[in-house]
Amino acid sequence: MSELLREYLPILIFIVIATGLAGVLVVASLIIGHQKPDSEKLSPYECGFDAFDDARRQFDVRFYLVSILFIIFDLEVAFLFPWAVTLGKIGMFGFWSMMIFLGVLTVGFIYEWKKGALEWE
Repeated sequence: MSELLREYLPILIFIVIATGLAGVLVVASLIIGHQKPDSEKLSPYECGFDAFDDARRQFDVRFYLVSILFIIFDLEVAFLFPWAVTLGKIGMFGFWSMMIFLGVLTVGFIYEWKKGALEWE
């Protein structure tokens, strides 16, 4: 049991140092930083407009549609990075497989564009 604890001792030391350093940095930023909030700093910024109604009101479905489409296309484009790195190893089969994937992606994008899913107004 002692051997097992000795193997995990560096991890425990790392966790203690990281936690201590994080605490020191937070406290130092509170002490050194200027704490002068004004109305501009306290205003809502995520939605782009001031809150004028109940926070539980319904959003337009187009907001969710655009956000889901962004996530889908963003994740699909993420497949291009590992493909580009391994292109020399996977050969022509990998190249044409990705071309088919990109073709399907392009057809889907054109379909959404024609249906007006990307139009906000």
